[in-house]
Amino acid sequence: MRIAFGTDETTDLTRSLCATLAGQGHQVAVVADGEPWPDTGRRVAEAVASGAADRGVVCCWTGTGVSIAANKVDGVRAALCTDAATAAGARRWNDANVLAFGLRLSTVAVVEEMVAAFLDTNADPDERDEIAKLS
Repeated sequence: MRIAFGTDETTDLTRSLCATLAGQGHQVAVVADGEPWPDTGRRVAEAVASGAADRGVVCCWTGTGVSIAANKVDGVRAALCTDAATAAGARRWNDANVLAFGLRLSTVAVVEEMVAAFLDTNADPDERDEIAKLS
């Protein structure tokens, strides 16, 4: 899968996540690294909206700023998640195409579980009609 990744702060966690995703065979494009959170969220979202990436993963200190910035881009549904069950639900019921998380409280193990759930869960086709009403 082609994944656009962005962070406003490079950390051991962000480096580990990118390495793990690449090791799993995903094509990871780091489109923002250490840039202000509004630019980070927008760049990841634009990569997803344009079709350059299948999904996006974005993070900042709380995750809130990048999720707000990403959601400003047409065609993007960014979900701020804290665990695997929430990430899976965001995909299944909301067809989220960008996962946002906060660096402040996240651990490598939780983020890897969350990202795996986000990438491995398909959207429920019955929910797409509801999502289309939002456009």
